Amino acid sequence: MPLLFDSLFSSIAVGHLMVDVFNSSRPVLITYLGLSATQIAIFSTIYIWASALTQPLFGWIADRAGPRWLAAGGVLWMTVFYSATLLIRGNVGLVCLVIAALGSSAFHPVGTVQATLQGRNHMKGRETTATSIFFTAGQSGHFLGPIITGLILAALGVPGMFILPLVSIPVGLMIAVQLRSNQPHPHTSPGQSSRMQVGWLFILALALVATFQSSAQSNMINLMPKYLKDLGQSATIYGSMAGLFMGGSALGNVIGGHFGDKFPKRFVVASALFFSALPIYITSQIGWSPWLYLLVPLAGAGTGAVHSNMVVLAQRLIPGGMALASGLVLGFIFSSGALGLLYTGPLAETRGFPFVLIMTTGLVLTASPIALLLKEPSPKVVPAIAAD
Repeated sequence: MPLLFDSLFSSIAVGHLMVDVFNSSRPVLITYLGLSATQIAIFSTIYIWASALTQPLFGWIADRAGPRWLAAGGVLWMTVFYSATLLIRGNVGLVCLVIAALGSSAFHPVGTVQATLQGRNHMKGRETTATSIFFTAGQSGHFLGPIITGLILAALGVPGMFILPLVSIPVGLMIAVQLRSNQPHPHTSPGQSSRMQVGWLFILALALVATFQSSAQSNMINLMPKYLKDLGQSATIYGSMAGLFMGGSALGNVIGGHFGDKFPKRFVVASALFFSALPIYITSQIGWSPWLYLLVPLAGAGTGAVHSNMVVLAQRLIPGGMALASGLVLGFIFSSGALGLLYTGPLAETRGFPFVLIMTTGLVLTASPIALLLKEPSPKVVPAIAAD
C-alpha cells in the first residue's frame, strides 16, 4: 500500500501509536498503584476530559498556525510529564499525568487531518481507509500499551516504565522533521465548497452513536483490569486483556474503514455495533475464562469499526476547518465516554462489573438502529462568485 511508504504518513502513524501507548498504559498503571474502581473512574474521567475538551482549541490553532509543533510537541509534552509522573508519587504525580494528557489533545486533531489529506493525495480519495489506518496505529498503541505496561510492572516495577519516555523522544523529533514546512491546513474556497447539508436529526444521531460507542469502549478499557485483578489475576493477565480489546479494535477499525469507502457508512456502523453486543454479553456471564482471549478482541473489533466512519462524517460537516472538525468530534467521543465512567465506576463496585457489561450490551444494541439515521446527503455545491 503506497500510503504506508509515505514518510509523512508513517511518522504521523508512529506518533499516534506512541501517544496511545502512553494513554493506554494509564489504566494498568493506576490499577497497579492500588486505586479503587471509583477512584479509577474519577481519575480516568479527569484525564480523558483534559485530553478531549481541549482538542477543538488545538484543532482551531492548527488550522491557522500549521501542524508541526502541535504534532511533534504533543509527543514530547507527553514524554516530559509522563516521566514526571513516574518520578513523583501520590496526588502530585497523578496531576502530572493529567497534564501529560494535553499532549495527546494537541496531537490527535492534527494527526487525523494529516492522515485524511494523505489519503486523498495517495489513495485516490479513499480518505476513510487512510483515516482508519491512522486510527489503527493509535489502537495498536492501545493494544501494546497495556500488555507492555503489565509485563514491565510485573518484572521491573514502576522504575521500568521509563522505557516508554526513552522510546518516544526520537518519535517526536522525527515528526518535527517531517512537518518542517509547517503548512497550515488547506481551506475550501467558496467556489469549491461541498459542505454537507444536514438536519438536526443527523447531528443528534451522530452524537448518540458516538456517545454509546465511546461509553462501551471506555467501560471495557478502564474497568476490566480492576475486575480481573479482583478475580485474582496478575498484572500480566489484566494488562493483556486490555491490550487484546484494543488490538481487536485496531483490526475492526481497518475493516470498518475499508467497508466505509465501499458501502454507506450508516450500514457499516449499525452492523458493527450489533455484532459487538454478543461477545460483550457473553463476557458478562462467564467470569474469568480462557474464552476471554477470543471474546474480548471480538468486542473490540465490533466497537472499533465505528470510529473512522464517525470521524470522516464529522470532517465533512466542516470541510473548511478540518482540524477543528476533527478536534470537535474526537473531543466529544472521548469526553462522552469518560462521562459515563462517573456512573459505571461506582456501579461496578456496588453491582459488579458483569452488571456493567450487561448495561454496555444495551448501549451498543440501542446505538445500532440509531446509526441507520446517519444517511449521507448529497453534497451541495456552492457556485463560485463571478469576478468583476
